[in-house]
Formats: sequence, structure tokens, C-alpha cells
Amino acid sequence: MKKKGGRKILGFMVKEEKEENRGSVEFQVFSFTNKIRRPASHLELHKKDFSSERGLRILLGKRRRLLAYLAKKNRVRYKKLISQLNIREQ
Repeated sequence: MKKKGGRKILGFMVKEEKEENRGSVEFQVFSFTNKIRRPASHLELHKKDFSSERGLRILLGKRRRLLAYLAKKNRVRYKKLISQLNIREQ
């Protein structure tokens, strides 16, 4: 992973980010994954922060719905995306 402006960015999305439509499902899942990492690391230190936990659950739900949509529409793109982002299959 590369760091850019204090954020961790996966190498495969940096190049595609410029060319790819930001409204695509893949890009949206990628951005939600990056947004999920920050509160997840915060919650490792602050286990009783229930407000942050709620925010994390909302982000996880949005990403889960996008992944379910992608899995239903195009299974090959779904498999490729979850392997690149290193996340579990639903």
C-alpha cells in the first residue's frame, strides 16, 4: 500500500482512479473501504465508543449493499474487486 496525503491507497486504484468513472460501483466500494478503515482502527483503541461504532456499521451496510448489487449484476467484476481489496465474500 502507498501513502498519499496521510491516507493509505491501494496501488491498483491510483492508476484506474484517473481513468475510471467515480460513480462506478468499484470506485464507490473502494472509497467506502478507505472510509471504513479509519473508524475501525479507532475502535480498536476505544472499544466503548458506541457513536463511532454506529457510524462504522452505517458505512459497512452501504458497502455491503453495493457489493450485493455488483454480485447480482456481474459476478466476475465482484470476484475481482473483493480479491483486490482483500475483503471477505458475503
